Amino acid sequence: MSVSELYSQYTRVWIPDPDEVWRSAELTKDYKEGEKSLQLQLEDETIREYPIDVQSNQLPFLRNPDILVGENDLTALSYLHEPAVLHNLKVRFLESNHIYTYCGIVLVAINPYEQLPIYGQDVIYAYSGQNMGDMDPHIFAVAEEAYKQMARDEKNQSIIVSGESGAGKTVSAKYAMRYFATVSGSASDTNIEEKVLASSPIMEAIGNAKTTRNDNSSRFGKYIQIGFDKRYRIIGANMRTYLLEKSRVVFQADDERNYHIFYQLCAAANLPEFKELALTCAEDFFYTSQGGDTSIEGVDDAEDFEKTRQAFTLLGVRESHQINIFKIIASILHLGNVEIQAERDGESCSISPKDEHLSNFCQLLGVEHSQMEHWLCHRKLVTTSETYVKTMSLQQVVNARNALAKHIYAQLFGWIVGHVNKALHTSLKQHSFIGVLDIYGFETFDVNSFEQFCINYANEKLQQQFNLVPKGTDQNWAQKLYDRHSGSQHFQKPRMSNTAFIVVHFADKVEYLSDNFLEKNRDTVYEEQINILKASKLPLVADLFHDGKDSAPAAATSSKISVRSARPPLKASNKEHKKTVGHQFRTSLHLLMETLNTTTPHYVRCIKPNDEKLPFRFDPKRAVQQLRACGVLETIRISAAGYPSRWAYHDFYNRYRVLVKKKELANTDKKAICKSVLESLIKDPDKFQFGRTKIFFRAGQVAYLEKLRADKFRAATIMIQKTVRGWLQKVKYRRLKAATLTLQRYCRGHLARRLAEHLRRTRAAVVLQKQYRMRRAHQAYQRVRRATVVIQAFARGMFVRRIYQQVLREHKATIIQKHVRSWLARRCFQRLRGAAIVIQCGFRRLKAKRELKALKIEARSAEHLKRLNVGMENKVVQLQRKIDDQNKEFKMLSEQLSAITSTHATEVEKLKEELACYQQSQGGDSSPQLQEEVESLRTELQRAHSERKVLEDAHTREKDELRKRVADLEQENALLKDEKAQLNNQILCQSKDELAQTSVEENLLMKKELEEERSRYQNLVKEYSRLEQRYDNLRDEMTIIKQTPGHRRNPSNQSSLESDSNYPSISTSEVGDAEDALQQVEEIGLEKAAMDLTVFLKLQKRVRELEQERKKLQVQLEKKEQQDSKKIPAERPSSDLDVDQDADLAYNSLKRQELESENKKLKNELNELRKAVADQASEHSAAHGTPDSYCLLLNQLKLAHEELEVRKEEVLILRTQIVSADQRRLAGKGSEPNINARTSWPNSEKHVDQEDAIEAYHGVCQTNRLLEAQLQAQSREHGEEVEGLKAQVQALKEEMDEQQQTFCQTLLLSPEAQLEFGIQQELSRLTNENLDLKELVEKLEKNEKKLKKQLKIYMKKVQDLEAAQALAQSERRRHELNRQVTVQRKEKDFQGMLEYHKEDEALLIRNLVTDLKPQALAGTVPCLPAYILYMCIRHADYVNDDLKVHSLLTSTINGIKKVLKKHNDDFEMTSFWLSNTCRLLHCLKQYSGDEGFMTQNTAKQNEHCLKNFDLTEYRQVLSDLSIQIYQQLIKISEGLLQPMIVSAMLENESIQGLSGVKPTGYRKRTSSLADGDNSYCLEAVIRQMNSFHTVMCDQGLDPEIILQVFKQLFYMINAVTLNNLLLRKDVCSWSTGMQLRYNISQLEEWLRGRNLHQREVAETMEPLIQAAQLLQLKKKSPEDAEAICSLCTALSTQQIVKILNLYTPLNEFEERVTVAFIRTIQAQLQERNDPQHLLLDFKHMFPVLFPFNPSSLTMDSIHIPACLNLEFLNEV
Repeated sequence: MSVSELYSQYTRVWIPDPDEVWRSAELTKDYKEGEKSLQLQLEDETIREYPIDVQSNQLPFLRNPDILVGENDLTALSYLHEPAVLHNLKVRFLESNHIYTYCGIVLVAINPYEQLPIYGQDVIYAYSGQNMGDMDPHIFAVAEEAYKQMARDEKNQSIIVSGESGAGKTVSAKYAMRYFATVSGSASDTNIEEKVLASSPIMEAIGNAKTTRNDNSSRFGKYIQIGFDKRYRIIGANMRTYLLEKSRVVFQADDERNYHIFYQLCAAANLPEFKELALTCAEDFFYTSQGGDTSIEGVDDAEDFEKTRQAFTLLGVRESHQINIFKIIASILHLGNVEIQAERDGESCSISPKDEHLSNFCQLLGVEHSQMEHWLCHRKLVTTSETYVKTMSLQQVVNARNALAKHIYAQLFGWIVGHVNKALHTSLKQHSFIGVLDIYGFETFDVNSFEQFCINYANEKLQQQFNLVPKGTDQNWAQKLYDRHSGSQHFQKPRMSNTAFIVVHFADKVEYLSDNFLEKNRDTVYEEQINILKASKLPLVADLFHDGKDSAPAAATSSKISVRSARPPLKASNKEHKKTVGHQFRTSLHLLMETLNTTTPHYVRCIKPNDEKLPFRFDPKRAVQQLRACGVLETIRISAAGYPSRWAYHDFYNRYRVLVKKKELANTDKKAICKSVLESLIKDPDKFQFGRTKIFFRAGQVAYLEKLRADKFRAATIMIQKTVRGWLQKVKYRRLKAATLTLQRYCRGHLARRLAEHLRRTRAAVVLQKQYRMRRAHQAYQRVRRATVVIQAFARGMFVRRIYQQVLREHKATIIQKHVRSWLARRCFQRLRGAAIVIQCGFRRLKAKRELKALKIEARSAEHLKRLNVGMENKVVQLQRKIDDQNKEFKMLSEQLSAITSTHATEVEKLKEELACYQQSQGGDSSPQLQEEVESLRTELQRAHSERKVLEDAHTREKDELRKRVADLEQENALLKDEKAQLNNQILCQSKDELAQTSVEENLLMKKELEEERSRYQNLVKEYSRLEQRYDNLRDEMTIIKQTPGHRRNPSNQSSLESDSNYPSISTSEVGDAEDALQQVEEIGLEKAAMDLTVFLKLQKRVRELEQERKKLQVQLEKKEQQDSKKIPAERPSSDLDVDQDADLAYNSLKRQELESENKKLKNELNELRKAVADQASEHSAAHGTPDSYCLLLNQLKLAHEELEVRKEEVLILRTQIVSADQRRLAGKGSEPNINARTSWPNSEKHVDQEDAIEAYHGVCQTNRLLEAQLQAQSREHGEEVEGLKAQVQALKEEMDEQQQTFCQTLLLSPEAQLEFGIQQELSRLTNENLDLKELVEKLEKNEKKLKKQLKIYMKKVQDLEAAQALAQSERRRHELNRQVTVQRKEKDFQGMLEYHKEDEALLIRNLVTDLKPQALAGTVPCLPAYILYMCIRHADYVNDDLKVHSLLTSTINGIKKVLKKHNDDFEMTSFWLSNTCRLLHCLKQYSGDEGFMTQNTAKQNEHCLKNFDLTEYRQVLSDLSIQIYQQLIKISEGLLQPMIVSAMLENESIQGLSGVKPTGYRKRTSSLADGDNSYCLEAVIRQMNSFHTVMCDQGLDPEIILQVFKQLFYMINAVTLNNLLLRKDVCSWSTGMQLRYNISQLEEWLRGRNLHQREVAETMEPLIQAAQLLQLKKKSPEDAEAICSLCTALSTQQIVKILNLYTPLNEFEERVTVAFIRTIQAQLQERNDPQHLLLDFKHMFPVLFPFNPSSLTMDSIHIPACLNLEFLNEV
């Protein structure tokens, strides 16, 4: 293309400017070749003529189109030159507040001089795993790229951070290391990533200082290598340092400071541990006060010093070493204050022996005062024959002192660096590393010396362009440089100086002064002073100056990281050749270059925007100077030489299809269209190249295409304007014509209306006359008519009143007749009723006499029962005697216990007497010195007693004060209660509306607090799950380690791995308690566990005792329940005996069988009891030799057995009699039975009625049961008392042994120790007593609750039993039995219980939990495993087997955990077990017997409730497990959805053709490709959520939980999308807002279609909705700002400002958001109390709530499919 095409009218160019460097202008007319000037118009609309050099024909630089301004990558610009780069950086920095910009492979970072919220943990996680072009430029993106390339290419990486002092190099390097430490984590428990970060405050304290350009300038270079293992986790680190600026220790320029550590130490000088340092404020010391102000605004040196000490501690530097380090630093300050006095001759000087600072210096370093005083003022000269001691002048002594101070600090610096490397070292094998180089930038000052020369030399080496090696002596060194390098293009000689030289660096020319070059290069320190320091009493000081010290840290490094000291050790100057500073620096720099050449580099160039350190202030001159110096412009030039602009074919087509001809658009191949368009528009084929997926353009071509596009749009705009203006004129003409016609119409209408008005008035006058005349005639007629009507009314009223009086009199007569007739009828009825009552009374009296006679006969037959009970009284007396014998035995045992106690007291007294004798014998043989020592100990003991008394008095006073304060508080509380009552009365007087509003607010507050509490609890559950997972992993690793060759496990230890979780609150096994204790010991550490283990085991012991108490009470209740169930009242039939005789005999037969089985059961129980007591007695007799209690109890059991045999004989006799009676009844059937004549009883001479015999039999049985129960209770109580007494005796013995042992140990201690030990023992005793009392209270409360609940169940059972008995008796009386009753087994229905054997439990868990696939239960009842498990639990509850319940529930929970751990990424499996766990939890609630959960149960479901066990604690365990499963479900679903979100919500074009496109530079987005594999659309997200919803619904998950799942997922969609929007400039546009609105509406439609569109779910998307609206709103006027502030309530101020800063127009018709508008927004939002974070926490999880959801199914209706292989389960 020609020049005239480029430089045409309206083209914008850049022209030089002395103030702004470059200034923008616009051509006012076309330029033609050969013209000598350009006609320009500046931005302030001033006209300027720009001259052009005809010879060079150098035209001004062209400006890029506005669409390309503000790009993330400078290489994406079409015109790549200095003004374009400067303008792009300025726009990004000032208008968008973006401090990072890519320039090809370089990241340009501009120091904002302000803390920005872009470095938090949320931002780190947002950049983690992202490609470098996916997000906006950031130091985290560079760090992520290095980390990713290290893992992908398995090659070491380096991040080279460079820039001027104050540009932010150290901060950038620090953030890069923080990123590595956060993302990679640590490979061990040493927290190496924390140590890497902790090294920063130490190195800043000892290596950073305030300069004129930076308050925290690094005065040394460092290269930190961070080592990683094969899993790319941090395992160690190493640091190399380069060229510490030692001269700063002794000299600082104006407005500068020494190293921070000096001022930090002075700020902490008042601490007690630093009193010996003898430090004061920093202004008092010469080495810290030369720069003037010793403080830095906004910096607290004392606080920074505390951070430095904490960092030392974290890195393992002992407290003693820290004190020694601070002593050395303080000694340097004292050395600088040593006063040196010159002698009169001027050739010598001296130091006062009383110099305080020299004394402090020597004392702190542990050296001889006299020697140091001498050798500071003298030096030794060694020749071949003699040694001389020579005095030094004042200047020489000052120089020697300063050299010594610098040397001491340099050695200490190296020692600290070595210690840091040791702390960061690891013994693990290093796989790869990432190096971070924080090197000093290019420096040029007014006076440049040796330090600047070395710094710039290092930068030249990094640029690999410089190879200057200066040599020479102090006098002629500059002259040698002139002679040797005068022909070099990089060297120049100044005109006005013979001691200076100029080096042409890659960045700029720098003039160096050669003064003191040689001295600084040699770094001379006198050997005598070093020898004094070597002889220091402090080991650290001596180690600092011994030979070979610097090589020590190298031995501690790993094989991959070799620690080479940047400064070799100091050698004796007269023995070996000492390496110069320049040589050392060049060697270390050469090693650095070797390391960098073996790694993949990543460059960060830091830019200082201004010298005043003002926030977001951009100085173009300073910025251009640094851009030229740091090599960014060279990178731009290299990029400009290639093809910097790159367009995808479809993007190019969408952007430039306006340039395509209409006939070419018919072609469907976009690639061919693009080729034809480019070939027709750009004639030079070298200006572009076609790739497989992209088109590559040289510099300027995209701008040219943009110009053509703008011209096309401009021509189209003119055409549109012409057409619109013509249309407007036509509209104007039509409007005038219509107005004229309208005026004519209105005028003609006005005339017509005037004529019509006249005619209307004439007609109205005629009508008025007519109406008036009519009115007068009508009034006259009305007067006559009213008079006639009045006369008629009076006459008619008189006639009607007469008729009414006649009717009234007739009605009254009728009423009188009615009352008289009714009175006569009542009198007749009363006479008849009296006669009937008299007849009834006579009849009833006769019937009562008959009944009385029958009752008397019945009373006489009851005398036989009394004779039957005569034998029973004897038995009761006999049992009472046995009870008395047992009481005597108890008294005997009590006496034995008293004897043992008295024996123990006697033994203690005896031991005391022996001890006193022993002390007297020892005292008689002791020497006077021992007696004095004893006296002194007694004195100290008395003093200790007095101190104790003082403490007790103080405690008493404090206690009294506390009591007084408590009384005051109680009084105040009473006043407050009165005030509260008054306020309550006032509140009650308020209106109902206010009360309702207050209650609503309180409900909202309580709901919020409940949500917070639930969130905290579920976070604890989540943390517990994480710790449990970590424990499992560690246990697996330990198993693998122990199974390696050379180590064998004990098989008994494997039992601890069978259960994944133990719950101490429900455990009844001592083994389980021991495992819990061991697990807690492993978690909290051995030392801490040792202190609390005794209390912990004691608590576990109390738990077991409580469980035993619960079991005993439960057994007693069950037995009592059985006894009460047998007490069925037998009512005698009141009907005829002949009718019910057969039924009674059948009932007696059944009762006989029941008694026989009951006696058999009692016999078996007695045999088992006898066996158990015999075994226990044998054990006790073998251990103690006391079988008396056993013999006594055995005799009682034998007697009870004999009584049972007697009862059995009586039962047999009774059964024989009943059978004979039955036979006689059958033989005499047909005749009338005579029971009194047939029946005879062996114990009576008279014949009795059979009914009386049956009642007597029932009485005997009941008495038998009562006696047996009393006997068993007495036996049991006696056994328990014996066991308790034995346990007490054993406990007393153990306590006596412990006290005796403690007493002996106490005697060996000193009196003070005895006192302290006694206090500790007393505290322990009181603590144990307190624990015992608390346990007792808890035990009583718990037992009370359980007993109340058991009592309710028992009462309910009794009521049900009574009702059933009454029903059975009524039916038995109602039906007649004409045949012999036979007992048959009735087939019962399925009761909803499943029985299994204990050995089948593992098989049940395997088939139902571990190996179960959700697909196998397709088509069955949802949550079938949960129902089956509950039916098994219910049967275990029915048989009262608590161990079975505990084992089944524990195995189920552990099985579910194993399944979830195995399938930790399977959504279907996780959802399946979440639904089943929730259903099992609901079943345990629904059938718990708690009325609160039974409100929706049917009568059949109430029959399925648990009867014996309270599983509240297991419900809590299942709730916690449900929370863990829910969190895993959310994690899996988020992992599936998160990769789709950004592409689907932000990048995919849901509305085709809406999004604009831009050219991409070196950094391209990997997920933005139209045909790429990583591209997702919104339909993919909806399909995935459909899959989630279908799975959860099919598996029967509660709807409330499904709603919470999607609430969490929609929050994650909102957070991820909004975070990417806040971190990506390319998506902050109007079109993206439209796409977002459409995508959100599609998601809301999906929610409504699934009936999930609840308020809480929709609220999670509110921030994203407001962000989309913000992108679409107008952003110009203050009204727009007010609208934005009122609309965006869900966005924080930082987020709103960030979006406005990122907003990017996608075409030239949009405008950028002005800075003034953003300031207006900030001013209006400054009163908001927004959280101080930019990004949303996409990992935040809402607290989950599992509402109670009872099932409508009954357990007996559930069918178990055969595919589950549960044939071993039996239906009950």
